[in-house]
Amino acid sequence: MAETNFVDYVKIFCRSGKGGAGSAHLRREKYIPKGGPDGGDGGDGGNIILRGNRNFWTLLHLRYQRHIFAGHGEGGSKAQRSGKKGESKIIEVPCGTVAYDAHTGAYLCDITDDGQEVTLLRGGRGGQGNVHFKSATNQTPRYAQPGEPYQERWIILELKLLADVGLVGFPNAGKSTLLSVVSAAKPKIDNYPFTTLQPNLGIVEYRTGKSFVMADIPGIIEGASEGRGLGLRFLRHIERNSLLLFIVPADADNIKEEYHILLHELTQYNPELLDKTHLLAISKADMLDEELMQEISADLPDIPYLFISSLTGYGISALKDMLWRALNSDDYVPVSASKEALVHRNLDISKFDFDPEEEFSADESDFEEDEENYYEEDF
Repeated sequence: MAETNFVDYVKIFCRSGKGGAGSAHLRREKYIPKGGPDGGDGGDGGNIILRGNRNFWTLLHLRYQRHIFAGHGEGGSKAQRSGKKGESKIIEVPCGTVAYDAHTGAYLCDITDDGQEVTLLRGGRGGQGNVHFKSATNQTPRYAQPGEPYQERWIILELKLLADVGLVGFPNAGKSTLLSVVSAAKPKIDNYPFTTLQPNLGIVEYRTGKSFVMADIPGIIEGASEGRGLGLRFLRHIERNSLLLFIVPADADNIKEEYHILLHELTQYNPELLDKTHLLAISKADMLDEELMQEISADLPDIPYLFISSLTGYGISALKDMLWRALNSDDYVPVSASKEALVHRNLDISKFDFDPEEEFSADESDFEEDEENYYEEDF
């Protein structure tokens, strides 16, 4: 799939349906004088619902469907006939999608499981017909309830990739090459910075048919947490990876310093990223001999590390073993299995451009209904 087809951020306008009005009809039939009120209730308006779908992996299908409206409820009618309920609109999204209010940045909901449904906007309730208001002292009520109004708002949907292992590193550190070696994924690889412009997922096969999911996150640079480079656009994908594998090339000036710069950017973006499991892989180890490896090992961060080479395959099997042990340790909690581990923060909308011209509210004439559907008065 083309790179431009990966969409992890969309802004859509949603509106639920308004409730139908109750009927104020009075029964008029031959041989039944003064039949009394028999107006039916109005139908409820449709809801706007988010539903997780594991067959989706991007928000591309919503890029050109910017306005989503649920159906309005129909009005009640005579003989205590209730109006038809409005049609609800279901928005299919990939697992890992988070919804925010576009104006305030307030967190709304999080879709993590296939088939999970969350009602974003509820439709208005239908009004009661005049049959509900009759009494001993008011035997012919000539009024009914109107339906409740609809709800509308701009919604921001963000996709945060769900993966077991996330690759973190500077541009050209060898993340995409590693993913292409350990999985069947085919990320773009070239000798210039920011070759990877979109996250890539790969399934890493382990022994005896076991496997885990690895995510290649585009390169992070110093200042990414403040908006430099592609940081703000892709740092959110790291929030959903409980195990972070830092990739630092062997030809780096100072491996320990580069690791701390990366860690600092993650911490500035979200301090909870410190609670995740951290591992270190020194890539491009084919340029080193045993003596250089021992010399470099003396000044490395105090976390599990390995020297690897995606070109020659050196250390790849040992890396898989280390990742599998970490994924199956007692301290590891998969993100998909613990909703409490997910990060639920409000969105800082100041970092996103919001075009006032995008404000949209459909004209009532678009949804005009026969007044007879709202009030069937026959006095």
